[in-house]
Amino acid sequence: MKSLLPILTVVGAIILFWIVSVVPMNMHLTADLAQRQDIAVTPDTPVARQEYSGIGLALRNPQLFGMTYTLDRPRLPSPHQVAVEMWNTIVMQNITSRRSLVYHGWVTLSATLLGFAIGTGLGILLAVGIVYNRAMDMSVMPWAIASQTIPILALAPMIIVMLGAIGIQGLFPKAVISAYLSFFPVVVGMVKGLRSPDGMQLDLLRTYYASPAQGFWKLRLPASVPYLFASLKIGISASLVGAIVAELPTGARAGFGARMLVGDQYGQPLVTWAALFAAALTAAALVGFFSLAERWTLRRMGMHAV
Repeated sequence: MKSLLPILTVVGAIILFWIVSVVPMNMHLTADLAQRQDIAVTPDTPVARQEYSGIGLALRNPQLFGMTYTLDRPRLPSPHQVAVEMWNTIVMQNITSRRSLVYHGWVTLSATLLGFAIGTGLGILLAVGIVYNRAMDMSVMPWAIASQTIPILALAPMIIVMLGAIGIQGLFPKAVISAYLSFFPVVVGMVKGLRSPDGMQLDLLRTYYASPAQGFWKLRLPASVPYLFASLKIGISASLVGAIVAELPTGARAGFGARMLVGDQYGQPLVTWAALFAAALTAAALVGFFSLAERWTLRRMGMHAV
């Protein structure tokens, strides 16, 4: 319970800031609506609009506060509006319906898991090569670092177009982008973990005439497990982001990214925010799964998380 208190405090502070921010963000829309409904509104002067924007208008029209939380198409939806939209699209919809966030979540999650599997496998293999081969350490590692400087928003359309030109479409191009984002944390974490045994431990293996393979399986790999799990938790989150980003330039009809596009294109911010929060909850669930797997694995190994 004590460990949850700081988390709940931060979440509560964010929600409170969100609730307070709704009023100035939506006040201009509310004032326009109120004027159409013949509700008295103190207008903004040009100076007030420039200096205070919605804050000045809100201070002069406190009677409109309640309306800022109930707009159909607000600039900033209130927390309860997002919660209602998520309830309607997650619980109240059939999971096979295109209006269901469960349906769209599975589309994004399938690309996420495939890309994560590819990125993790590639990252582990590269890490082993970097640790055991000096040439790879000097050549591959700098390129792996440099690859992360390329903006994913610029790279994603290029990958999708190139793969589409050779007839590869659908799930795999999105998985490639997810793998691109997830492999780097795994590479860095595994390299750090495989190199974590100290000199005394390595010398002890040499005195027993242990082969490099035995040193890997008996010492380096077990020592790298805590680092690997830390990397996996970062990698799975990055993989989900990659899958969502990959859906944006393709005009996808399904997935969290597709729902965000629909909300933006048709002026339905509640759809966008509901998809955004559903994606965040999905990422939290995936990270939580790996946290539980980490605790179970390290407990079985008699170790503690780094």
